[in-house]
Amino acid sequence: MTDRTQLTDPVWEYAEAHSTPHSNYLHHVERRTHLTTLAPQMLSGRMQGRLLSMYSKMMRPRLVVEVGTFTAYATLCLAEGLAPEGRIITIEAEEERERMARDHIEGSAYADRIELRMGDAVELLPDVPDGIDIAFLDGNKRQYGQYFDLLIDKVRPGGLLLADNVLWDGRVADTSRKDKDADLMRAFNAKVRDDERVEQLILPLRDGLTMMVKR
Repeated sequence: MTDRTQLTDPVWEYAEAHSTPHSNYLHHVERRTHLTTLAPQMLSGRMQGRLLSMYSKMMRPRLVVEVGTFTAYATLCLAEGLAPEGRIITIEAEEERERMARDHIEGSAYADRIELRMGDAVELLPDVPDGIDIAFLDGNKRQYGQYFDLLIDKVRPGGLLLADNVLWDGRVADTSRKDKDADLMRAFNAKVRDDERVEQLILPLRDGLTMMVKR
C-alpha cells in the first residue's frame, strides 16, 4: 500500500512539508523497518502516523488497544497522546515481528506504558478490559469483522475505533473484479455502515482509514 493513493505527488509533498514532522526516534523506526523487513509498506506512513498521534492527543486516552503491531510505528504514534496513567495493549500474531517490535517499544519513551501481547487477537481480545478509549485495527484483514464484534462493547461511549486498509488499494470500489480479499473488506465496510452503535467516516488516506465513534 503506497503512502499517497489519492493525491498527486506534488500535492502530497506540499501537505507533508507543511505538517508537523514525526520525531527523530520515529524516523529511526521507519528507516529500520524499510531497511530490514520484507514488507515495509505495511508501516503506517508519516501522514497517517501524525493523524493517529493527533487523535490520541485530542482524546488523551487511558486505554488504547491495537490489533497488529508490525514494527510498532503506529503504536508509538498513538502513545504520544496518552493520559498520565494511560497505557496501550498491542497484539501481534507473527512471531518473526516480535523482536523488532519489542526493540522499538523498549527503546522509546513509552516502554513502561506499552504491553505487547503475542498471539491470535481473536483469542486474546476477550481478555482485554472494558473502557477502551481508542481501538486501532491493523491486523489480519480477514478477521476485521471478528475484531469489531469483540471490541465494540468494550469501547466506551464516545470512544474511537479506527480500521486501516479499508479501501484495499481501491479494489473495494470495483465490484466487477473477482477478489476475495476485496470482497471481505467490502463486507466489513458494510457491516460497520449498518451498525447503529457507531458513526463512521472512511478517510481516503493511504489505503483507506475508517474512523468510527461509539455512540
